[in-house]
Parts: sequence; C-alpha cells; structure tokens
Amino acid sequence: MSRIQTKPIPPQDRLIFALDAPDFARAASLIDTLGDAVTFYKVGLELILSRDFVRVVDLLAERGKHAFVDGKLYDVPQTVEAAVRQLARIGATFTSVHGTGPLLESACRVRDEAGGGLRILAVTVLTSLDRNDLIELGYGPDVEVESLVVARAGHALKVGCDGVIASGREAAALRDAYGDDFLIVSPGIRPIDRDDDQKRVVTPEAAFRAGVDHIVVGRPIRDAPDPRAAAEEIQTTIRTLFPGAHA
Repeated sequence: MSRIQTKPIPPQDRLIFALDAPDFARAASLIDTLGDAVTFYKVGLELILSRDFVRVVDLLAERGKHAFVDGKLYDVPQTVEAAVRQLARIGATFTSVHGTGPLLESACRVRDEAGGGLRILAVTVLTSLDRNDLIELGYGPDVEVESLVVARAGHALKVGCDGVIASGREAAALRDAYGDDFLIVSPGIRPIDRDDDQKRVVTPEAAFRAGVDHIVVGRPIRDAPDPRAAAEEIQTTIRTLFPGAHA
C-alpha cells in the first residue's frame, strides 16, 4: 500500500543534500555545482565543527536555500535549550535532537518561544545501526529495530516534536502507528546498491511510497561523476511521485 504524503511541501524541497564538506570553500563549490537542482541542505558535524559553520548557513540563506542543521543535540536540557535558541537565531529550518522526553520537550519549548520556522526532529535509531549494533549498545537480545523506532517516535511526538529522523524501512510502521500529521526525514537513501556504512537503506521511490516526507542523500550525489545530474535524476523521480504538488 502506498502511503505517499500530501503535505504542501514543494516537491524540490523533498530532497535534502548532505553537505558533507570540510570548509567553506568546498561547501560553496558544491552549492554552486548543484545550483537549482537542490534547494535544501543538511549541514552536519564536519561543517559544524569547522570555523565556517555560520558562514555556510548564511550562504544558504543568501541563495534562498533551506538548512537542516544536523547537530544531533544531546546534553542536559539547559544546554540543548541554548543550542536550539542559537539555531533559531541563525535561521535553520530543521535541527535534530537525541534524548528522552524532558530533553525533547525543552527543545520544543524554545522553538515555540523563538517563533519562526525551526522544526525539531527527534532521532530514533541511526540508519547506520542494525539489530546487532543495538544489542551491543545494551538494548538486550530481544530488541527489534522497528519496535524501538516506533516507541521512540511516539515519545517524541507526545512532547511536541515536529517529526522524526528514521529509515524508510520503518516509515510505514510509523504512519500506521501515528498517522500523517508529522514529518519523517530519512537518511540512508541509496538510488542503487552501494557498499558503505549505511545498513538500513532504501531507494528514493521506496522511501516516499512508505510515507517519508524528505529524503537525505549525500554520497550518491556528491561522489557521482556529475553531481548535478545525479540530483536532477532524484528530483525527476520526486516530481513523478508528487505530480501537481505545491511548487
């Protein structure tokens, strides 16, 4: 059964490119190369820990792009609150937060106080992890990835998070459990089979048909012989799946 979402999201914004770059020059080069093929960028830890983080976010704003600051915030509530306040101030569209209900609730409270467009996405289970990894982390021999993802998502949505970060493999179960009134953003997207560190992967089409709202794609675009063409190919798939959608 197809669970394609009908939220008023411009189709081109459903693709988020993972802007994994060591510095401003490389980030700006990638943004220039991709041009209007990409309108939404994920800024991850590599750039966040560089001296160029705010410059990159400012550049994205100047170019009319959205920024998903994937800081995976996980600290005491007061520290997370301060971080979310800063992210709202610099104009981030999405940010990711780990943790339990009180921590997530603190992030949501600051989001509401700040106003604007920042949305809080709770991390469920990283797409680089499988059941064996969870057992190693101490979840016990009976742990199941899908059940854990659904449970963690439920806690996040209960305290007011706008959505979750989850693999497309669990998207259908999340929709069945909680409906359509929240965002699912899915990393681990692979247009073709690749041998890398992602384990719970799906194709762009499979992710959207399972109920995902946004996909995050990095290396399959960045490492392609023609990155812009690779991004445009995914955008073509998206337009096919969301014909007549709000643009």
